[in-house]
Amino acid sequence: MNQATTAERARQQQWATRHLERGGPFFSFSLDGTPSDQFLPHWHFAATTLDLGQHRRKHHLTWTDAATGLEVRGQAIEYGDFPTVEWTLHLCNTGASPSPLVRDLHPLTMDLRRQPKGEFVLHHWSGDACTPDSYQPHHLELPPGAGHTFAPAGGRPCNQAFPYFNLEWNHRGLIAAIGWPGQWALHLRRDEGERLHLSAGQELTCFRLEPGEEVRTPLVVLQFWEGDQTRSQNLWRRWMLAHNLPRDAAGVLPPPLLASCSGGFFPGLKCNETDEKFFIDTLLNHGVPLDYWWMDAGWYPCGDNWPNTGTWEPDPERFPRGLRGVTDHAHNKGLKAIVWFEPARVAPGSWLDQQHPEWLLGTAGEQRLLNLGDPQARAWLTDHVSGLISSQGIDLYRQDFNIDPLSFWRAADSPERQGLTEIRHVEGYLAYWDALRQRHPGLLIDSCASGGRRNDLETLRRAVPLLRSDYQSFQGDPAYAPGNQGHTYGLSSWIPYYGQGVYYRDEHLEYNVRSHFCPAFGLGIDVRQPGIDWPRFTKLLAEWRAISASLLGDFYPLTPYSLDESVWMAWQFHRPEKNQGAVQAFRRTRSSDKKMRFRLQGLEPAAEYAVEDLDTHKTQQLRGAELMGPGLEVRISAKPGAALFSYRMVEKRN
Repeated sequence: MNQATTAERARQQQWATRHLERGGPFFSFSLDGTPSDQFLPHWHFAATTLDLGQHRRKHHLTWTDAATGLEVRGQAIEYGDFPTVEWTLHLCNTGASPSPLVRDLHPLTMDLRRQPKGEFVLHHWSGDACTPDSYQPHHLELPPGAGHTFAPAGGRPCNQAFPYFNLEWNHRGLIAAIGWPGQWALHLRRDEGERLHLSAGQELTCFRLEPGEEVRTPLVVLQFWEGDQTRSQNLWRRWMLAHNLPRDAAGVLPPPLLASCSGGFFPGLKCNETDEKFFIDTLLNHGVPLDYWWMDAGWYPCGDNWPNTGTWEPDPERFPRGLRGVTDHAHNKGLKAIVWFEPARVAPGSWLDQQHPEWLLGTAGEQRLLNLGDPQARAWLTDHVSGLISSQGIDLYRQDFNIDPLSFWRAADSPERQGLTEIRHVEGYLAYWDALRQRHPGLLIDSCASGGRRNDLETLRRAVPLLRSDYQSFQGDPAYAPGNQGHTYGLSSWIPYYGQGVYYRDEHLEYNVRSHFCPAFGLGIDVRQPGIDWPRFTKLLAEWRAISASLLGDFYPLTPYSLDESVWMAWQFHRPEKNQGAVQAFRRTRSSDKKMRFRLQGLEPAAEYAVEDLDTHKTQQLRGAELMGPGLEVRISAKPGAALFSYRMVEKRN
């Protein structure tokens, strides 16, 4: 159910005809200082189109310079069921000499014009910084003369900035996403009239290509929309679910319940086989309906410090039977196994540091970066990790990335090769994951980077983020709840499927646990501590399971975004194909309001809905018009407190 309008499709088709069929440039760069708009019209252009099925057409585009042999090759996909186009460019030197100097290679360059009335407004979001305001939405007006640049910090694409943007003007808009697991940049510049110029791509490119050498650009996606900005975000969510998110071997994106014993419960995360099995058995014996057992960092030889990565073998002292002692136990209990890796970060003294220093970027004796742009390094890593997945019984491969790579990349580049180490590393990173998925069909991968700092679109086509941020209290402090409410509020506009973990604490348990509900839900609970209220805790897990399918539906904010402790925050997830959903509301610590009304969205006005309060299990029957008009009344007596409702259509009337 994409519900794209005629106007949206017309804008998409107009753009595709001009740029994908006729070759009107939508990218830019310079050669030896000459801008591409001065020479591209004189290059030879060719285009072919292939029907891929599943509502997709693929365009192969080529611009060729007969004088130098430099080619720009584009692969673009036009979607028939969404007003969406995407493309990736490749530059290839087919000549016999080094290419002219390529600078400022931007795969997205375009100008937009607004009506005389109404201004451009950019809707953009913060990236993850392990803070309460990670994923905060922002609204930025772009008046005449305005100029803005957005870029992440340190080379991880969602580190403090977010590569997803929604530009609105005159009751229409354009979503733009940059798929690049590296250092991207978006530039916006308003003229003094009615035009806005935007360009995006890798932040730094300045290189000559050797004969036969080829490089790729970031992936760019555009989605055209009309009318309502909230609706546009749901159109994006539906496109993400329909065409992007990876599935398991059965074609399913599961809503899993996850748990681990290494979430800070053991010094240095040094669990052993006995600890892991004890935690599994205790949780299952108390009725916790786990789907996955998560073996986190520290299972390899690392001394007393889990960040000592680079030796990827089970620690023989703590895991004498390898990881199979744990994963087989989990499998026998009906669980699947997740195992954590961080292959790119290499600590001094580790196996990689000692055996293959030539594969590493950085200074000897310090933490270094495994160069995934080195074919030999990538081949070894692929073979080795693939072998561990098979031999150790790993069902879901979790990859972390707790190092900023940008300084390593740029230090390795010569003045006329700037940006190439980054490009090769990104190409290698994606090829590595593609190889793992090819060797292990249906393998799910978890993308982590100090939380959610590498969730660009290229990554999310191969992986799911089971930990959206490291902003979480090991002690389960409910003071972290408003920040996690804000994370759900912000991230849900862009990424339908993500996870987060919650730590058990009796104080304000319902408020705390419900603040962390996600499509993938993780648990941190030290089963050795006395006094755990298992019935109360498992009731909350049953609530999550009851609404988990709805969390992949459309997302509607019901209050403004705020981290203020004196307000309420609420939202709705709605599944239009099932006509059902869930509403979550939170009364924060200093709120004086005991009740609020929230106008639901996406319902059928004449239909009857059964609305259940999951605290009291009382159900009331209300018409869609009532729920969308006066709204759903929610009472929360405690502060802080949380309310949870599920609803479904029970009768449809004309």
